[in-house]
Amino acid sequence: MVKGSVHLLLFLYLSAISVGIAGRVVPLHEPFDKSTSSRSFSSIFDNSKYGILQLNNGLARTPQMGWNSWNFFACNINETVIKETADALVSTGLADLGYVYVNIDDCWSSLERDSKGQLVPDPKTFPSGIKALADYVHAKGLKLGIYSDAGIFTCQVRPGSIYHERDDAELFASWGVDYLKYDNCYNLGIKPEERYPPMRNALNATGRTIFYSLCEWGVDDPALWAGKVGNSWRTTDDINDSWASMTTIADLNDEWAAYAGPGGWNDPDMLEVGNGGMTLEEYRAHFSIWALMKAPLLVGCDVRNITAETFEIIGNKEVIDINQDSLGIQGRKVHVSGKDGCRQVWAGPLSGHRLVVALWNRCSKAATITVGWEVLGLESSMSVSIRDLWKHVDLSGDAVASFGSLVASHDCGMYIFTPVSASRSAV
Repeated sequence: MVKGSVHLLLFLYLSAISVGIAGRVVPLHEPFDKSTSSRSFSSIFDNSKYGILQLNNGLARTPQMGWNSWNFFACNINETVIKETADALVSTGLADLGYVYVNIDDCWSSLERDSKGQLVPDPKTFPSGIKALADYVHAKGLKLGIYSDAGIFTCQVRPGSIYHERDDAELFASWGVDYLKYDNCYNLGIKPEERYPPMRNALNATGRTIFYSLCEWGVDDPALWAGKVGNSWRTTDDINDSWASMTTIADLNDEWAAYAGPGGWNDPDMLEVGNGGMTLEEYRAHFSIWALMKAPLLVGCDVRNITAETFEIIGNKEVIDINQDSLGIQGRKVHVSGKDGCRQVWAGPLSGHRLVVALWNRCSKAATITVGWEVLGLESSMSVSIRDLWKHVDLSGDAVASFGSLVASHDCGMYIFTPVSASRSAV
């Protein structure tokens, strides 16, 4: 999608969005009176920085979904783990929900290239080779991802792909690889803007459609340039399975909301849900905010042994649908209050004339969080119906001017706001 058409889509969305109820048309957004202090809808949810994608490989129209080996297994991977994970994605129903990429991270290759300069799968852990593994994954209706590095070595000191881009891309394509995560270690001090495009060009030249995920850690502000290079780009350092890490990364990724859109997404790193370092409430908030931010939803736990509690979170179709919404505008933080801004409101526009609103309690105790229409760019007289995406219920009564809810410490309530007639009872 080119920049002009994105702007047109946003303009049409903001100026003409409406819903007909009982013969009436009620606009979601109308211009605010100049005497008010409310910000405009378009400035709150600005996506004007979204660029023209040069990669243009038809992928990432919505954020990628799947699984990655690193967060749980690190280097302890082998072809049996990958096959069993593919099996589990299918048997649990996660594949049917959209988790289709099975991504092998670092440590899959031998420590050295072969005599012809080619990458070689570790014969001890991947004795059947990557082609056979890709065939197995594809037979399940899934896609296989591989890992390399835009440096001389990977982060775990396997051979990197710098100066081998063409050969490695052709090799990946010949194996049937569908996704490449491209890391940033041992990079010889060369700017990422110079190191990452050669692999883009090499992947395009193979003739195979391969998702290109840049893992540059946000060092050189990739949102400013990576939209012309890859399908997603890391905006932060690596996540770890802790509340402090997750919240810090969410805030960092939020800064780049205006730069994401269909074809290219900000990536605040993979999900930690189910790995044990956070509470159930914290994991629910983690998944909610990643979904709202249109972040890649890449599960990082051992799905072969997934618990019911973890599945309830990552398997919540209503929340997944927020992430996969076709409008493709990244939601963002729109209001904070309380000590250190611990009562937070995050929100974003959706297709179908709707808004997603998250009430995120980062305080140490339960708190009531209230959102006023002005911080969402809505007129105060607007009436909206509200659906709770975690309780899976429509709340009784329409809301006007504001909405509030009691949220447990470190938890997150998530809602869809849909405009309704302000005078339905009078019609």
